Amino acid sequence: GQIGFSLQGQYGTLLNGGPLGDQFGSGAGLAVRLRYRTRFERAFGLSFESQKLDARVAPVVDTSRTTLSVLLSGADFYQLFNTDQKVQEMLSLGAGLAQLHYTLRDGEIEYPLAGDGLYLSLGAGLERFFYRSLAFDLSTRYIAIFHDSHVNHDLQASAGVIFYASY
Repeated sequence: GQIGFSLQGQYGTLLNGGPLGDQFGSGAGLAVRLRYRTRFERAFGLSFESQKLDARVAPVVDTSRTTLSVLLSGADFYQLFNTDQKVQEMLSLGAGLAQLHYTLRDGEIEYPLAGDGLYLSLGAGLERFFYRSLAFDLSTRYIAIFHDSHVNHDLQASAGVIFYASY
């Protein structure tokens, strides 16, 4: 097996149809992933992501919510394909904790009364090795965020670099 460390920039959007998606649109984020690849074309990992989404309607009063910050911390399972090639494809499935907070127009931070939520994710991506154990890591994911008895739908695209410790 090998241990990999990935750093990715991402851009995502909440779809209309959930309470969060009705208020907030899209924004950038950062993801840090730790991945352990087994020799059977599978991998297990931990993901830590932060995404900041802008309000769909421009705030008018100081107590209006201008941004939503979403922090995702969870575990992932990966099924890898073509692991003996320079370009390797993967499918992923993840679950974890979703922590939310709002930034108001006056700069104050507001936490939802409902507390934290949970999430499930489904993704696809590829790695392209460019130098020994360094690879470009490109992926896209669908994330269902369960918060306050509602489901919110997030789509993300990520690009970054992954380093695998070789031994």
